[in-house]
Amino acid sequence: MLAGVNVALGVTGSIAAVKVVELAHELRRRGASVRAVMTDSAQGIVHPWAVEFATDRSVVTEITGQVEHVELCGRDGWADVLLVAPATANTVGKMAGAIDDSPVTTCATTALGADVPVVVAPAMHEPMYDHPGVLDAIDRVESWGVEFVEPRIEEGKAKIATEEAIALDVARACSPDGFAGANVVVTSGATSEPIDPVRLLSNRSSGKTGRAVARACYALGADVTLVHDGPDVPYAEVAEVETAAEMTDKVLDRVEGGAADAVVSAAAISDYTVEAADEKIRSGRDLTLELTPTTKLIDRVREAGDLPVVGFKAETSGDDEEMVAQARETLRRAALSFVVANDASVMGDDLTRTLFVRENSTRKYEGTKGELGWQVAEQLADEL
Repeated sequence: MLAGVNVALGVTGSIAAVKVVELAHELRRRGASVRAVMTDSAQGIVHPWAVEFATDRSVVTEITGQVEHVELCGRDGWADVLLVAPATANTVGKMAGAIDDSPVTTCATTALGADVPVVVAPAMHEPMYDHPGVLDAIDRVESWGVEFVEPRIEEGKAKIATEEAIALDVARACSPDGFAGANVVVTSGATSEPIDPVRLLSNRSSGKTGRAVARACYALGADVTLVHDGPDVPYAEVAEVETAAEMTDKVLDRVEGGAADAVVSAAAISDYTVEAADEKIRSGRDLTLELTPTTKLIDRVREAGDLPVVGFKAETSGDDEEMVAQARETLRRAALSFVVANDASVMGDDLTRTLFVRENSTRKYEGTKGELGWQVAEQLADEL
């Protein structure tokens, strides 16, 4: 996600500075190089030696005759992006007013003047975050193109966002804007068909691939709607569903309403449903369920609109030729942009084996589901 990206990490005097060591490690795990800049107040919370250890680089604690702010964040500077995390109310206000009285605010002014992307992750007590002056400062800085990573409002505090959310917004700020704000609807994971109030029909899909596609689309500039039976995520608007019919309805609402510019159908949608009993079915006796086929989501989407649609096709044969043949049949039937044919044996794993199938080409991919998400997002961006 951040391979080859140089991140200047500005650390200010919020108590959330204690998390900066783990944040720096997270950025580096995702491929970034990190150099930290600290205010005096931040040094009273976390020692520069700890941050130096986390980044494996010396820490800027003052601006000297070596003009560290220009070397880091100037037009020909080292940084591809400036991340201020955590950012106090004091620092946000000074960024809005171009007040340069700390190494971090000086780097911020320099980065904004040099058109270096800036990402800010606020952390403070909730009443400070709700102060009209702070909200005005955030609005003003956002109007300059600065990305703010929304804090988590808990226990009367505007807590710093998770390391994953911050890293993702850093990736979004410095990645090519392949989607330019287009809305991509991504389905993910398994659907479930109730048999009775306590039992259901479902499958082994974990949703890892669908979520990876949604994250990658967000990082490449899309507004993302994630339709799944799962929790809220920081990179998408979530439409929570359970059944195949609910998933189809949620997607069609966005397609028919003109809100969707593309659809990625990565979910393992139930092929059959059953008429559910109103009460729990008693155990200990033979039972026959009458299964009814569900409608195909991609077919319904194609009927509803002329927009790029990416399909996924899971097969258990393990035979590449059979996987390609089945994928091409689906490709032609629903006029899809391309189909990702995947081996169903990897459901739930972090690694996957897939084939990108188009009308006249096939390309194999083996690796992590996270990287697969990026490849799907990049190809979809090309379609748009």
